[in-house]
Amino acid sequence: MDSSILLARLIGPLFFLVGVIIVAQPTRIRTIGRELLQGEAVIFMAGMITLVAGLAMVNLHNLWVRDWRVVITLFGWISVVAGVFRMACPGLVKTVGGQMMDHKTAMTIGGVVAGLLGLFLSYQGYVG
Repeated sequence: MDSSILLARLIGPLFFLVGVIIVAQPTRIRTIGRELLQGEAVIFMAGMITLVAGLAMVNLHNLWVRDWRVVITLFGWISVVAGVFRMACPGLVKTVGGQMMDHKTAMTIGGVVAGLLGLFLSYQGYVG
């Protein structure tokens, strides 16, 4: 199976589900987010996981092409940067993350974007 299809099949449903949950249960997601932001150790560990996932994507799928597959490449590189940022600057992550948890509209927009991106990648992976 092509790595683009495999990654779209993995990332697409996850993003769709996360987007739906963010929109459907915003209070619960804000509570979970605040809990995750309380400890720098959790932020650091999340950074390690995000970095490994991003490096896996970049190593398997570093395709700079003019079609849908570039979305996966961009997501991989964003994950690498986000992982390093979480590990290097956990205090700043706590501050920025806390502000994001307080901004209800931004959370809803993020959920809708994640859901649509998930639908797009799922379509590409399973139908396209």
